[in-house]
Amino acid sequence: MEETNREAVATAVQRVAGMLQRSDQLDKVEQYRRREARKKASVEARLKAAIQSQLDGVRTGLTQLHNALCDVKDIQNSLADVSKDWRQSINTIENLKDVKDAVVQHSQLASAVENLKNIFSVPEIVRETHDLIEQGELLQAHRKLMDLECSRDDLMYEQYRMDSKNDHDMNLIRSYFGQVQGLSEELSKQLWMVLHRAMVTVRRDPTMLVSVVRIIEREEKIDRRMLDRKKQTGFIPPGRPKCWKNRMNKVLEDTVSARIESTQSETRESDKMWLVRLLEITRKYVLDDLIVVKNLMVQCFPPHYNTFQVFLDLYHKSVGEMMGHPDLQPECDVKQMEPLLPQPVVDDLLGKYLKTFTSNITGWLRKALETDKKDWQKETEPEADQDGYYQTTLPAIVFQMFEQNLQVAAQINETFKEQVLKVCLKQMNSFLVRYREEAIAYKEEHLRDRQLPQCYVQYMIAIINNCQTFKESINSLKRKYSQSTEPTQNDAAIDKLLNDVAREGCQFLLDEVFLDLEHHLSELLTRKWLTGSHAVDTICVTVEDYFNDFAKIKKPYNQEMTSEAHRRVVVEYLKAIMQKRISFKNADERKEGADRMMKEAEQFKFLFRKLSSGEDTDRLCDSIAAIAEVFKLTDPALLYLEVSTLVSKYPDIREEHIVALLAVRGDASREMRQTIIETLNQNKPSSSSVSQPVFRDITVPSITMTAMTSMAVPKLLK
Repeated sequence: MEETNREAVATAVQRVAGMLQRSDQLDKVEQYRRREARKKASVEARLKAAIQSQLDGVRTGLTQLHNALCDVKDIQNSLADVSKDWRQSINTIENLKDVKDAVVQHSQLASAVENLKNIFSVPEIVRETHDLIEQGELLQAHRKLMDLECSRDDLMYEQYRMDSKNDHDMNLIRSYFGQVQGLSEELSKQLWMVLHRAMVTVRRDPTMLVSVVRIIEREEKIDRRMLDRKKQTGFIPPGRPKCWKNRMNKVLEDTVSARIESTQSETRESDKMWLVRLLEITRKYVLDDLIVVKNLMVQCFPPHYNTFQVFLDLYHKSVGEMMGHPDLQPECDVKQMEPLLPQPVVDDLLGKYLKTFTSNITGWLRKALETDKKDWQKETEPEADQDGYYQTTLPAIVFQMFEQNLQVAAQINETFKEQVLKVCLKQMNSFLVRYREEAIAYKEEHLRDRQLPQCYVQYMIAIINNCQTFKESINSLKRKYSQSTEPTQNDAAIDKLLNDVAREGCQFLLDEVFLDLEHHLSELLTRKWLTGSHAVDTICVTVEDYFNDFAKIKKPYNQEMTSEAHRRVVVEYLKAIMQKRISFKNADERKEGADRMMKEAEQFKFLFRKLSSGEDTDRLCDSIAAIAEVFKLTDPALLYLEVSTLVSKYPDIREEHIVALLAVRGDASREMRQTIIETLNQNKPSSSSVSQPVFRDITVPSITMTAMTSMAVPKLLK
């Protein structure tokens, strides 16, 4: 210790000697003394601040330990009460078995009553359906068949749900509806007969072919619904899935094969030129049939069936099988045959296809977006997926287009498939630019009249969710149709666009929230607020109400949105402080204002913990409480310590913020403000490493700084 003192004295002597080397420096002795006194006061203040910080930490730790001990005791007492209640309720639960049996019986009876009318009329409906099938009224017959199957399936599902092991009752229902399966098979035979004669039917009675396709589409939808229910419950009705669309494709394939095979009327023994004649007849039949498909049959099938291409593939396949038929051997060796088209012709056709496909897909995407935009104006909420997230049909429509064309491209070769995928992704990029523009226009239209569209919030949520669906669908296409795993520049552009659209949508929704909060935010830190205002209560209720809808936003955007809402609420609160809407007149007002700020900070903490599912939300809200501590301090002499504590917790706070806080506090003299600012300038911690800046984007109105022009303050805190 003595050696340290000697070193300090020696250093001091050396410094004084350096200051007083010239006689003219003696006049500045008093100035040097005051400067050294200020430095000493600064060091002592930092030491006090460090000690105070340590004491605060110890005090906080002891308080938390005490609270934890109380919580443990409360939990022990609660567990004891639960254990006691559980023991007392065992006998009661056993006595409720009769009630449970009665509930099961009541549910079965209720289902039976609901289907009673259909149950009694089953024989009559079966006869009517059979007659309609014989009369060729296939659509009406199918409608009645669906009613019968619906009644049967509902009863069987209810029985399965109540008692899945009761085979007797299940067999009783199956037996009563036994003729329904026969009707289904009878109807299917009629459908296959019409499809087998499709080339003739489409010329004579195209409505019959359309009816057949509509029936198959209905059954496909029912199959999908039943399979979804099986995943959830484990129950599937008898005869499901019917897979009639697959059967239709097989019938059409057999029809084309039979058509090609029927052209052979001569054999090698009867005519040496039989093969030439066969090929000429086949050429004529294939050409005639494809013209019929192009001009007539395409109109009878939905566009997504890609009917002409399907028939073209079937005829191509059937002709190649014909050339490989054993009866044509050894004259016809398929391996030695030239391709059906020369390679230059194939390349030219593929180039034209890509050009036409690019043009078509641009139009398809534009039309799909226009259709989706019309849905945005609806007065009903958008559909939700199985997890309850809002969505529109746009992603499904877009990627159904891509999928169908990629399936066709995959049948040609790998190179062409990659080219088509590249076109799809390039068009997707252009489409997303338009999608973003339309989302912005949708928001601007809403701002002109916030009552319209009626479901603006819900459809904006659907737009955000569509971005995540687009991402997943794009990745699925690339995994399925691309051999390359390396990301491309186009991939990065698409990903950025999707993130931009989604985040801008989240921003639009938050803007909607804060438009409703604007009036209440303007009340903060005013005289009205100090004397008693419910502004923060209203803000919390409004935010929570909006976030009930925002819960239907998919991850990760819902989490980002919650964090951004939290940040904006706190920043708006801090802006209200910095705008100097109030200047406290005395210590009582400062205490009352500080207490209200601490209470409201706790309200915000509770709200955003709830919205964030328990995640840490304290740092932002604690900035309000830290400022409240500055206002609440009763001894102005300790004001520097509180301000330095605030700065140490939030290094991004700037000089103008400190000046505004001292102005709101209302009792800091000019000298005190100058001393605090000068000292903080010398000891300001770096803000470059702040992970979550709070004050960075908060500006102080110039009027606040003008009012302080009499202060000789140095440069801004860095």
